[in-house]
Amino acid sequence: MAASEPLLRVEGLGVAVRRRGGDLPILQDVRFDLAADETLAIVGESGSGKSMLALAITRLLDPPQAYAVTGRVRFRGEELLALPPAAMRRVRGGGIAVVFQEALNALNPVLTVGRQLEETIRQRDGVDAAAARREAVRLLDEVRIPSPERRLDDYPHQLSGGMRQRVMIAIALACRPALIIADEPTTSLDVTIQSQILALLRDLRRRNGMSMIFISHNLGAVAAVADRVAVMYAGQMAELSAADALFRAPAHPYARALLATTPRVDRPSVLAAIAGQVPRFDALPPGCRFEPRCPLADADCRAAVPDIRVAGDGRQVRCIRPLA
Repeated sequence: MAASEPLLRVEGLGVAVRRRGGDLPILQDVRFDLAADETLAIVGESGSGKSMLALAITRLLDPPQAYAVTGRVRFRGEELLALPPAAMRRVRGGGIAVVFQEALNALNPVLTVGRQLEETIRQRDGVDAAAARREAVRLLDEVRIPSPERRLDDYPHQLSGGMRQRVMIAIALACRPALIIADEPTTSLDVTIQSQILALLRDLRRRNGMSMIFISHNLGAVAAVADRVAVMYAGQMAELSAADALFRAPAHPYARALLATTPRVDRPSVLAAIAGQVPRFDALPPGCRFEPRCPLADADCRAAVPDIRVAGDGRQVRCIRPLA
């Protein structure tokens, strides 16, 4: 990888579902760079394409023949979409690790936590069972699971939701990745545990020198971990900017509306709401995808899909009249 090249570069990424009547586009023209030792958050309402973006980057769309993926995804200078399956498995096993949102579904219910963690370690390092168990204990301790030696013999259902998520993070760390993709890692956890998991991810990323893509609909969680934020809407990236710039002065009307729905102590108890619904992918509006819900829209917004505009500070906005 060249010194000037980012750790991850996504260019014009698109995903369409193959159908008999013609492919149905889901993601369209997604593009961003991720530097080493950086956290990029991806936010948006349910159905905006956040999780599909993560699956497309890691080539985990299943079954793969049901999807048409276009564009480029370069990781450490290597084009991932062109790699043969065996080479891509090595990338997922060493360069990129994924922490899924539902740990109880992601973990094997009939294998102990130790067995699942030790298998990952042995495949990575080729060590014997005793060495793998020692490393598994160390990893569980690193993610702050108490009594890690005893917990190795527990099954996933014997652990709390927060501890299962910590196990998922430990398995991801076992691969010694340069990039962790955390897909809604605090979903269904109570507020206190969410805070602990966010602090853990932030601390581990810094101590291990990793980059992170953090996917969430929770703007409070995003504010706690992100260096930059990408706002997704209906399969497109509406805005990409530094986290402090986005929270201070969002440029896309959707980003501004999304921030207005977030509870804050300095606002009235009645929360703002975004009128309407995210459009179905088989019924997208002809121009800007946010136009039917945008209070600032006019005839020009319906005329054509807006291009991405790049501001002087590097902010990217898909809007013909950005607010900032």
